[in-house]
Amino acid sequence: MPWVLSAFADEAGTKIDEQIKALTPGWDHSCGPAWDDTFNITTLPTELAKQVQQKLSDGGIKVGMFGSPIGKIDIKDDFEADLHRLQHLAELAPIFKCQSIRMFSYYNKQSAPKEQWQAESLNRLGKLRDEAAKLGMKLYHENESHIFGDHPAENLLILKTLRDGKSFFGIFDFSNYNMGGDDVLAAWKLLQPYTDCIHLKDSNKDKVHVPLGQGAGHVKTILSELLKSGWHGPLTLEPHLAHSKAVLATGPSGQVNVEYSKLNHAESFQIAAEAAVNLLKEIGAPVV
Repeated sequence: MPWVLSAFADEAGTKIDEQIKALTPGWDHSCGPAWDDTFNITTLPTELAKQVQQKLSDGGIKVGMFGSPIGKIDIKDDFEADLHRLQHLAELAPIFKCQSIRMFSYYNKQSAPKEQWQAESLNRLGKLRDEAAKLGMKLYHENESHIFGDHPAENLLILKTLRDGKSFFGIFDFSNYNMGGDDVLAAWKLLQPYTDCIHLKDSNKDKVHVPLGQGAGHVKTILSELLKSGWHGPLTLEPHLAHSKAVLATGPSGQVNVEYSKLNHAESFQIAAEAAVNLLKEIGAPVV
């Protein structure tokens, strides 16, 4: 079965027209919209969503995954806000013909005991999974810096507890493990059986984001193993080569890559997209 490519094209520009232009040359199948101008996808009004979808459709682009900020709040923050975000995405799902949602597993800014952080995170994630099941949505948990599921062991706990192949799935992000000081290959050996989606993002030993395959993420090795195993699923490009508005909105982003700092966001996005496509072609991945 094919590997389906998508990209967080909000890194190429804040306006939907800029994002479509960036995707059209080599990423003409799907995209993961995190922002449209001033709107987060979880706050995008229904009528505007219809206009955005029409533009995407006219450009021959499908939505692969909603790049939501669900779970990117503190364990002390109001959980109802995340439930409302999920419910709104379910309202947008038939418009964009998308049921998949990228999400996270909560900050602990007040340094509560780890046991409390773990219990509250798992409790919230379980409630989100149950709500997603009712709504017909699919949650994909990303290993992100400073959330509970930041490091491999904690992410494994989340996935062993909640991953069900129906409403809750796992994302493997090479760069995020490297940025957190983890051994990416060791993380992969631990989490390969629980990986349903790949984030195409790489960074070097100095914690600077680089084009895919040029960093310390062992990307080529891991993707080659996936290919041999017969794995299939979504792959989402998340370049982070430039500190765009979209990147800065996600939180800590590592050091600025000086090599690309003078390029506009569309140019740095294109470099990232070309590197990803070339690497996937090199290993013979069945990309559509």
